[in-house]
Amino acid sequence: MARDFSYGGQAVIEGVMIRGQKAAVTAVRRPDGDLTTDVRSLAAIYTGRMRRTPLLRGIIVLIEAMVIGIRSLLYSANVALEEEKEEISGKTVWVMIILSLALAIVLFLILPLFLTRLINSYIGSSLVFHLVEGFIRLVIFVAYLKLVGLMPDIRRIFTYHGAEHQAVNAYESSMPMEVAAVRKFSTAHVRCGTGFLFAVLIIAIMVFALVGRPVLWIMVLSRFLLIPVIAALGYEIIHFGARHTGNILVRIALAPGLWLQTLTTREPDDSQIEVALSALNKAIEIDQREEAT
Repeated sequence: MARDFSYGGQAVIEGVMIRGQKAAVTAVRRPDGDLTTDVRSLAAIYTGRMRRTPLLRGIIVLIEAMVIGIRSLLYSANVALEEEKEEISGKTVWVMIILSLALAIVLFLILPLFLTRLINSYIGSSLVFHLVEGFIRLVIFVAYLKLVGLMPDIRRIFTYHGAEHQAVNAYESSMPMEVAAVRKFSTAHVRCGTGFLFAVLIIAIMVFALVGRPVLWIMVLSRFLLIPVIAALGYEIIHFGARHTGNILVRIALAPGLWLQTLTTREPDDSQIEVALSALNKAIEIDQREEAT
């Protein structure tokens, strides 16, 4: 199979989800140590023309990451609860996701705006206002990553995040899909969602600067309405950067996003790499089988 398809995914509870061309595969380590795998075919919207259309694809990817990511997290959470014979409902997960999104909007969009407004009288230009707001947003984002990284359960997920990156890096380097070979690779990856979020934070400064400094309610509303625009531009930058890593200027531009991944990834152990390989190999197997038919 051609290796020009960009495999990727996310870490979940005691596992890894890999998004292939035809399916999303989630591999999870059960409490008894066994591996279990969940395979979900991708809807047409995630594989069709819109998914390949510049700018529009960034919005589709954002929706895809939300929907598939939540399903994978729900699956992994229920596997983790097998010994307790408990189960988390989809409704509960959606409530948690909505609350998390509300918190993210307040922390990264509304709070920086209000903090910057406190010193509005000391800021002479609209551009400087948005640069200050963007700097505050970035500081809050880094502080948030550092704080959540102190939680043992989150650190555990971060190790699976590192395993996912190592497996994908090894595959893209045409290395054997074996633990020993994969372990040699970096836990950072240029297409990581952490790098995407950093690009979004920078792009937001420029996009919000176009709004200027109107009355407060318009500024708040713009933070909501422009999220799809910022996400679309952020995806295009990451997509372009991943395809031009040989360019020195591109590598410099990608460096901050790669550095931020030191906060969201950890070195995995062999059993965690095994889980990531299980998900990736299954996704590749499904794609190869589809191509052969």
